[in-house]
Amino acid sequence: MQPTPQNSDEMLYCEVGVPPAVVKEKTARESSETDLEIEGPEKYFTIGQRELYMEACKLLGAVPVSYFLRNMEESHMNLNHHGLGPNGTKAIAIALVSNTTVITLELADNCIMEEGVLSLMEMLQENYYLQEMNISDNALGLEGARVISSFLQRNASSISKLQLSGNNFKDESAELFLQALSGNYRIKIVDLSHNQFSDKGGEFLGQLLALNVGLLSLDLSWNHFCSRGAVALCNGLRVNVTLKTLDLSMNGFGNEGAAALGEVLRFNSSLAYLDVSSNNINNEGVSKISKGLESNDSLKFLKLFLNPMSMDGAILLILSIKRNPKSKMEKLDISNVLVTEQFMKTLDGVYAVHPQLHVVCKTT
Repeated sequence: MQPTPQNSDEMLYCEVGVPPAVVKEKTARESSETDLEIEGPEKYFTIGQRELYMEACKLLGAVPVSYFLRNMEESHMNLNHHGLGPNGTKAIAIALVSNTTVITLELADNCIMEEGVLSLMEMLQENYYLQEMNISDNALGLEGARVISSFLQRNASSISKLQLSGNNFKDESAELFLQALSGNYRIKIVDLSHNQFSDKGGEFLGQLLALNVGLLSLDLSWNHFCSRGAVALCNGLRVNVTLKTLDLSMNGFGNEGAAALGEVLRFNSSLAYLDVSSNNINNEGVSKISKGLESNDSLKFLKLFLNPMSMDGAILLILSIKRNPKSKMEKLDISNVLVTEQFMKTLDGVYAVHPQLHVVCKTT
């Protein structure tokens, strides 16, 4: 009896009996252990994607993930916290090479290491449907950054959003991201929060901001930037013409960094969302930011939560917005600042000029 043929919609076809004349010798790179192929002695596969994944798991010694098998046809694949390791990640990558439905892939906290991220980058060279990838909290370190940088420099992927939070990236990795993203116009959203960039890393990332013409959103929160790194970042930001959203919260900008931000707000005409919460900025630094707000015509959201400013600093901020007829400010978050009834009356006068504005503060 002939076996029942599988549904053609689920088939991955491989040629059978390839003539020797067209068999090409594999390069060293193609023969590496990260090559995304399943091979056996003179064995060819005509199988569905699920069977391909199961075969990959078998050959790699990885435990199949039932959630992945059930959701291969969904647009959002959430595999966070699944303990995949490098081999489990490679099996996923093999199955996704020809997948056309998954748009968002989440692989946070899976200990994928350098080998796993290399498998993913090789998969992205073939898969042009995947648009968003989260590989946060995988302790990728310098070698992982090197693999990602090498891939991004090709500027040939459909990926537009890349989350790399919590990967133990230090200043050397920042230099690699400078090389990777300076000329990359495809990546629109990058999350580098919860890493270990310090002032030297800030210098590299400042150069990145000056050169890149594609990024729309960058998250650098929870790093170790102090005043020198802050000034370097701001120097790049002054000439950046595309970035809309920037999160710098939980760093150490201080008043010197705040002064540099004030200059950014005077010259930058693209930034719409800026978060500098918990950056040790007091009234002196707030006064510099206020000067920038007097002439800025693009910022809509400014978050200064958990900075050691008083109500006097808060008054400087709202009056600077009032004096700027071109201000587009919609929300000012100073929610840790305790204000008086007199401040609220002053704020009512600001609202009369800019009815779109909402100030979040602490009232008595």
